[in-house]
Amino acid sequence: MYSDIDLLAIVAKNSPNLDPNKFSIYSYQRLQQLWSAGNPFSWHLSLEAKLLYACDGQDFLESLGEPNPYQDCKRDCEKFLSLAQTACSRLRDRAPSQTFELATVFLAIRNFATCYALGQLGKCIFSRNSFWQLDDPTAPLTKTEYDVLERARILSTRGVGEPITAAEAESVIEISYQIESWMQAKFVEIPSV
Repeated sequence: MYSDIDLLAIVAKNSPNLDPNKFSIYSYQRLQQLWSAGNPFSWHLSLEAKLLYACDGQDFLESLGEPNPYQDCKRDCEKFLSLAQTACSRLRDRAPSQTFELATVFLAIRNFATCYALGQLGKCIFSRNSFWQLDDPTAPLTKTEYDVLERARILSTRGVGEPITAAEAESVIEISYQIESWMQAKFVEIPSV
């Protein structure tokens, strides 16, 4: 529900014809850097992107081949762990925009799971359900709690959906320390490069 289509424009230089509200805009050089680092976004594009149009008829992403192995898992997971910790702390402090903080927790958990899966497990998982696709029995969230986080993210980014109730927010606040502990335990498993 509330799925979308992401459009990527690859450009040699900025163009006023490309609306950054409609397209993700990347330079050829930036994509080459992501491929070189084995960034999860490069793996996502490599495995799932479909060319719609190229003025020269060439598929630039295809020409890059397979991305290098992912090197920055520990650093990236640390960023998402920190983001989750900050958002959970703000939730416990009853921040004025609980929906935004819940959305941030969702973003942090989803991206952490994506990075962890690729870097630690060698699995390419790019969906909004990457957390569930880890199939981790130690995961602290129920489907109901995760759905609250996902709804908050959709409300924050697309402005659609049912508002988060105080009781729903409280259900996540009650397990916020467990969310942080789970992420910390996973983070410790990742070897430093």
